[in-house]
Amino acid sequence: MKITSKGQVTIPIEIREQLGLLPQTEVVFKITGKELRLIKTKENPGRGRNIVERMRGKGTIKMTTDEIMELTRS
Repeated sequence: MKITSKGQVTIPIEIREQLGLLPQTEVVFKITGKELRLIKTKENPGRGRNIVERMRGKGTIKMTTDEIMELTRS
């Protein structure tokens, strides 16, 4: 793995999936001697909350929950 000219590194998908490192996941770097650790922060609201926050205010159709449920059941 190499660092790009912009100082970026791609974390392999297997590692991202195993550790739950999704887009917008907050991480910190910790240096111990000559070792660098990337640590997922505890403040990360999680994938579900991130999805909800991105979708908040995007709806354009005014429907009740019952109306939406009826549409999905037909």
